[in-house]
Amino acid sequence: MKFTDGYWGIRPGVTALHPAEAYDVETTESTLTVYAPTQRIRRRGDVLNRPLATVRFSSPMPDVVAVRIVHHAGGLRRPPSFELPGAASVPVTTHAGDDVAELTSGGLTARVVRGDDWRVDFVAGDRVLTSSSTKGMGFMTTPDGVHHVAQRLDLAPGDVVYGLGERFGPLVKNGQTVDIWNNDGGTASEQAYKNVPFYLTNAGYGVFVNHPGLVSFELASELVSRTQFSVAGQELEYLVIHGPTPKEILRRYTALTGRPARVPAWSYGLWLSTSFTTDYDEATVTSFVEGMAERDLPLSVFHFDTFWMREFNWCDFEWDPRTFPDPEGMLARLKARGLRICVWINPYIAQRSPLFAQGAAKGYLVRRPDGSVWQWDRWQAGMGLVDFTNPEARAWYASHLRRLMDMGVDAFKSDFGERVPTDVVWDDGADPERMHNYYTQLYNQTVFDALRERHGDGGAVVFARSATAGGQRFPVHWGGDNDSTFASMAESLRGGLSLAMSGFGYWSHDIGGFENLPDPAVFKRWIPFGLLSSHSRLHGSTSYRVPWAFDDEAVDVLRRFTRLKLRLMPYLSAMAREAYEDGVPMLRPLVLEFPDDPATTYLERQYLLGDRLLVAPVMSADGSVSYYVPAGTWTSLLDGTQVTGPRWVTETYGFDSAPVLVRPDSVLPFGAVDDRPDYDYADGITLRLYELADGHDSTLVVPAPEDDARVTYRVRREGARIDVSSDRDDVAWRVELAGTRTVVQAEPGTTRLTLNV
Repeated sequence: MKFTDGYWGIRPGVTALHPAEAYDVETTESTLTVYAPTQRIRRRGDVLNRPLATVRFSSPMPDVVAVRIVHHAGGLRRPPSFELPGAASVPVTTHAGDDVAELTSGGLTARVVRGDDWRVDFVAGDRVLTSSSTKGMGFMTTPDGVHHVAQRLDLAPGDVVYGLGERFGPLVKNGQTVDIWNNDGGTASEQAYKNVPFYLTNAGYGVFVNHPGLVSFELASELVSRTQFSVAGQELEYLVIHGPTPKEILRRYTALTGRPARVPAWSYGLWLSTSFTTDYDEATVTSFVEGMAERDLPLSVFHFDTFWMREFNWCDFEWDPRTFPDPEGMLARLKARGLRICVWINPYIAQRSPLFAQGAAKGYLVRRPDGSVWQWDRWQAGMGLVDFTNPEARAWYASHLRRLMDMGVDAFKSDFGERVPTDVVWDDGADPERMHNYYTQLYNQTVFDALRERHGDGGAVVFARSATAGGQRFPVHWGGDNDSTFASMAESLRGGLSLAMSGFGYWSHDIGGFENLPDPAVFKRWIPFGLLSSHSRLHGSTSYRVPWAFDDEAVDVLRRFTRLKLRLMPYLSAMAREAYEDGVPMLRPLVLEFPDDPATTYLERQYLLGDRLLVAPVMSADGSVSYYVPAGTWTSLLDGTQVTGPRWVTETYGFDSAPVLVRPDSVLPFGAVDDRPDYDYADGITLRLYELADGHDSTLVVPAPEDDARVTYRVRREGARIDVSSDRDDVAWRVELAGTRTVVQAEPGTTRLTLNV
């Protein structure tokens, strides 16, 4: 929200009060509190009729400083609040002097500089990361009488901002206004399904605004050398998170708000959907599945979208008997083919469904202030909204999911969760404004927990559209309703990169786009992008997405990249471990891996899959693509050609190819299986060595697909000698020098190999 009129003025009708000095300071063992009146106190009479800001500094974990700015402290603190699983009582040091007061946590210090031009500096070592300087804090009242608390933080020349959820505009947020307010707005506007009040910078710090409701950000868009964030009400809390690298910032942020869960190995395979409003029954589904098998296209998951239930009944969890008269038998037949099953759900209950009356009678649906059930006719006629703040309603909803799991359903696409009204009353007394974004957290957690209860840790996976801070704990998330164009392909990638910079470890998108029918060129160009994402789904709105509906070449392209992904499962599983253990996403903007290379700052049409593979999706019908290559000699994963950076490359690719480059000094593991994602990755594994530097010494840990077992390989190079060892001796494995014909085979019983370069 903008409060100012240019640099000097205030917008008409806005009143602004800014703390003017650190008048008094108090310290305890764990806090530093500053009392800051909105006018400098020169004499005793100045304390009368004068607002006072209470600014309290504390720390929930090392290298993180929390700042709470309070005007009036007597308000009711209604739920919900973000869960912070990593928050704890941590040792800090505090100091209060006449000129400076400080609180230090780990390597981060909040330094309050007292005097005429008081300010707060956030300091790491001898470097000021950012500051709350002149008029940095404010109590602002808008013409409608709403009170806001605002905070501005300085941006130095060259500082850029990333994150704030899955946003489809430019990856760098400087110059943008962003409202943290979940909306069902597609992928082509400023609205977003996944709004996260967290940003990170290339300046060594990130900022998390600890408010689940509407947070308004001005990112060098009101004052061009500052970020600003504001919330309605009498208090604001934000946390400054020290890195210094972007990876370290994400590690600390996800340690605080929760790490992504481990998902089952089968979920990395190809998902095929019925699509949304298309006509389908069991015969249609069977024809799709058989068509994939006949064309030698590995398929892991079949997804039933909306119309598996009867129209006007969504969401009653009942198969439409007209099109699916024998759901248990059908699911059994599909699972006999080795498939997993996913079905679409949402948190709305249509009036026609018998569950509506049941939920209304038991108080399981959200109500208006007069006690009536909140309803509207958008999406489904007379629909109500499940009140997930009610524990009994959550159990009721989960009981229907368990009934479907008893039939053979393995996963749920938890759609929607953004259309949440604010003129309602919640069972637990929650503040409607705070619940609007937070609703998705309770919804997806309910679904994910039901799956985890059935399948255990590492066995649950949802396909969710909406999220907020902490939602990364309940994966996977997909990018929502994109269009079937190259422009929307770029939008989707920007959204995924932005979400990655917001703490989400996994991400997917509809291959070929969701709305409309993609041109065959769009569909085929999208396939490598889709298969070289953590999760891969063929899904559309009004048309099927089986590849033979486009042309024979689409079948060949899909086969090639599906099988490539399945062979990459040892690598992908290792990268997933970084996501669920360290909070580092699988899909990565290049700036996350190369923060010291200024050329990566604004890159948003290419990405890294893990830390070894650079992918530049081709977003043109003629195959032309330009992409940046960081320093070193990179090798094409697909044909072995090499390019040495740093430089820009412009090339043209056929539909069956794309820029997929292996980082120099890499050990890339390839599995021996290319028809399913869940197999013993160590059995028959090939370790491909790419441009190993002299002195290379690395350890590669390959997780087993469904449990905590791991296989460890160590690779060392000294001069012309490369030694490779394994801690497992019961399987065959081999080592290959990429770009050569040098392959050394280790039979069972062998734990060490030596190669000469």
